[in-house]
Amino acid sequence: MVSQQTIRRVVLTGAVAAITATGALYGAGLKLQQEHKQAQKKVYELPIEERIAGLETKRARLVTQKEDIERKIAELQSRRAPVAKPQD
Repeated sequence: MVSQQTIRRVVLTGAVAAITATGALYGAGLKLQQEHKQAQKKVYELPIEERIAGLETKRARLVTQKEDIERKIAELQSRRAPVAKPQD
């Protein structure tokens, strides 16, 4: 039979591990939030010309991705066999 002290030890160990894990996750979330705010602040401090250039670069990348996806969709549609219509 398991003694009361063994049960207490297991519960206490599990509780400490859960609290530690929760604290680590919470701290990591706070750090990510802080880093995101700092990155946003850097972007807002850039001159307008650099911000516009960055947005144009991002737009060009997105347009390229869009064209690639549209090409893949067209390839899939052309490979798809035509569906035969049942005759009554």
